[in-house]
Amino acid sequence: MGMMRQYELVDRVKRYNPNTDEELLNRAYVYAMRAHGTQKRASGDPFFAHPLEVAAILTELKLDDATIVAAVLHDTVEDTEATLEEIETLFGPDIRRLVDGLTKIKKLDLVSKKAAQGENFRKLLLAIVDDIRVLLVKLADRLHNMRTLHYVPPEKRLRVAEETIEIYAPLAGRMGMQELREELEELAFRHIKPEAHATITKRLEEVTQREGKVIGEIESDLKTKLAERGIEAQVLGRRKRPYSIWKKMERKSVSFEQLSDIFGFRVIIDKPEDCYRVLGIVHMTWPMVPGRYKDYISTPKQNDYRSLHTTVVGPGRQRVELQIRTDGMDRVAEFGIAAHARYKDGRTAGVVAAADESRAYQWLRRTVDLLAEGDNPEEFLEHTKLELFHDQVFCFTPKGRLIALPRGATPIDFAYAVHTDVGNTAVGAKINGRIAPLLTELQNGDEVEITRAEGQAPPAAWESLVVTGKARAAIRRATRVAVRRQYAGLGRQILERAFMRAERPFTDEKLKAALKRLARTAVDDVLAAVGRGEMFSGDVVRAVYPDLEPEKRATGEAKATPPGKGWFELRQGENLKFKLPNETPGADAIPIRGLGGDLPVRFAPGGGAVPGDRIVGILTPGEAVTIYPIQSPSLAAFDNEPERWLDVRWDLDDKRPQRFPARIQLNSINEPGSLAQITTTIAEHDGNIDAVSMIRPTPDFTDVTIDLTVWDLKHLSAIISELREKRVISRVERVVA
Repeated sequence: MGMMRQYELVDRVKRYNPNTDEELLNRAYVYAMRAHGTQKRASGDPFFAHPLEVAAILTELKLDDATIVAAVLHDTVEDTEATLEEIETLFGPDIRRLVDGLTKIKKLDLVSKKAAQGENFRKLLLAIVDDIRVLLVKLADRLHNMRTLHYVPPEKRLRVAEETIEIYAPLAGRMGMQELREELEELAFRHIKPEAHATITKRLEEVTQREGKVIGEIESDLKTKLAERGIEAQVLGRRKRPYSIWKKMERKSVSFEQLSDIFGFRVIIDKPEDCYRVLGIVHMTWPMVPGRYKDYISTPKQNDYRSLHTTVVGPGRQRVELQIRTDGMDRVAEFGIAAHARYKDGRTAGVVAAADESRAYQWLRRTVDLLAEGDNPEEFLEHTKLELFHDQVFCFTPKGRLIALPRGATPIDFAYAVHTDVGNTAVGAKINGRIAPLLTELQNGDEVEITRAEGQAPPAAWESLVVTGKARAAIRRATRVAVRRQYAGLGRQILERAFMRAERPFTDEKLKAALKRLARTAVDDVLAAVGRGEMFSGDVVRAVYPDLEPEKRATGEAKATPPGKGWFELRQGENLKFKLPNETPGADAIPIRGLGGDLPVRFAPGGGAVPGDRIVGILTPGEAVTIYPIQSPSLAAFDNEPERWLDVRWDLDDKRPQRFPARIQLNSINEPGSLAQITTTIAEHDGNIDAVSMIRPTPDFTDVTIDLTVWDLKHLSAIISELREKRVISRVERVVA
């Protein structure tokens, strides 16, 4: 195929735009040809052939002169001596802007490390939002590159294909340009999964040979049926593309044989109301497949796609997928946003006027608004990718506002789609008037009402349960804020005590004055850093009162006294362990029902079990039975040995009460006497301490692990809640090993 000639390009534009500015097109052709000179592409063709092919692809989308010229010039600034100033002088500011946008995008490498990828994608969208025509040229440029990808070195090929399938194809789909999207996916699929592509293509050929004539029959059948009722219709049969078949196989985990709708038909008529008449005729002629009817005419997709979809069981017992739409809908479905690029006086294209803005364009604007909120790049990328791919469900607020969400969305996603504040304060939902869990999967047409409670913060676990990027980013932000608030509260307590010990007043104002010395920008940052153990309280005291004598830190051995008598000073990173003489009754005397014979019984190491726990016995043949609480993570190790599991229950004698082992872990703030408070509390509540070990990860905190014996679960819970009341303890948990 030779290179396109100057007059051929002009002819292509004239076909759909008789008022085209021929002189402008000719000038661009000559300018670019000179600029690129003798440059060659990887295929050995002259480089200049590429911008021409891109321009040709855009003539199929019937675009205005400025876009066609920008396509012809799109590589000149990046790859030749040409400058933007020169382009503006010769072709005007509109075309300069388009070429500038394209030059910027060319520098982006979208499939790179995740963060850089997000950042680049952001720049890409910011570059195209001012003028959607930049995106149209970029997509055509990518399409031509994909058509000639086999000339590119293999290691680069995969990267370009992945970027295409992850970013450009979904963008084209989001802009409603189905044909373009399908071809991009198809070309990328061939490079990313060559074996799958080859296999599916071969199977498709076989099916077509076998059932090809059925397609013709269905086409003429449909046409006749409609003509009998006075409806003029175009009926087009087509085979699905390998990529969409592969995706369906993956999504539904089905084999090729189970796929029913490999053939699809498009019925195109004149008037929207005829779409429903056609649907009626089709459903009266062939049985429909329940659950497969979708009406995108009354609720268009977010990219403005409108059509009726239905699947029927055709003449040969095979399923046939039908799309029914008008000519205008078909144009939007094929060309999407390109069908909206308007003409003014045949010369310059007006970018879509606000009232005329297609929903696809609004999506782009909304996405760019999200960018402006500036979350981190990976979150943004995740957001856009998720938003790009999914099919949708349409739900309503009680006032009838339509909210479009990806499939699989929950009322939490819905709440965030209404407003971030609604999501952050959501505590319950009613779906169609009935109370439903917040994790219910929403269906088309659900009316969702969100119950709110002020002062709520979304649980962090929601983040992994929602499907929209907006909800995910907002939950992440709210969780960060809430966690920070907790740490700041703890940090304030630690600092108040540290200042008390130093006998100096503590105020936020004084702390503010010392921020520079602490290299932090806000009081809250300091409080949270102390709370997290990232900053030592003593350093804060010294930053506020530089004249203060440095604290005398104890050196030498850790001073250990038995619990209840005093306190320990541990230096950072030191460990301290001590064990008391064991007061637990003999191991053989433990009353457990369900055990015959005289096997000794022992308790799960590192956590024990107490009456009130549901328990399981694990048998070590010939040795002993070990008792674990049912929630113990260690039990997973015996999953594949069911013969070792014994069904056991507690068998307690009220007259001879006994103690059982448990372990707790706490995090205490370092101050004189803190350990004494802990041990005294346990002793006062009739707990017996067996062993204590301590680690001091930072100067302000000590992690304490205590093995103790208690009467039962109620007793253990009472001790834990008593410890939680203590000012010096920031966290207490039972450990089940």
